[in-house]
Amino acid sequence: MTRDERLLGVRAPSIADFEAMAAEAYARLPDEFREKSNDLLIRVEDFATDEVLESLGIGNAYELLGLYHGVSLNHKSVMDLPRQPDMVFLYRRPILEEWAESGEELGNLIAHVLVHEIGHHFGFSDADMERIEAAAGT
Repeated sequence: MTRDERLLGVRAPSIADFEAMAAEAYARLPDEFREKSNDLLIRVEDFATDEVLESLGIGNAYELLGLYHGVSLNHKSVMDLPRQPDMVFLYRRPILEEWAESGEELGNLIAHVLVHEIGHHFGFSDADMERIEAAAGT
């Protein structure tokens, strides 16, 4: 049976399904990582808005799997006035496309995008994010 045949009749996970998977992935992250990001909102949407894509110079909405929106902790100051909360966006349709193309387990892919975007909240390097993913078992 081909991969395409295996996927026929499979229902695409909903936004609520993605939210549940993201919550599970978040719960597996190391305690110190979660403690420092507990004020971070995680949102799941089908796609990034046209304004976001345009501001990033992205012409194809399927190219953006996730986005951190806010001021990273390494750039915040106690003197900063509070603005809107920091948020991580997970974009369901592009993640599903990546999942279908890569064959990677969907929960692991969601966890990967989540860790990467939360890593931007902390100002982490890619190597830092890889260590966190390994600690989370993804």
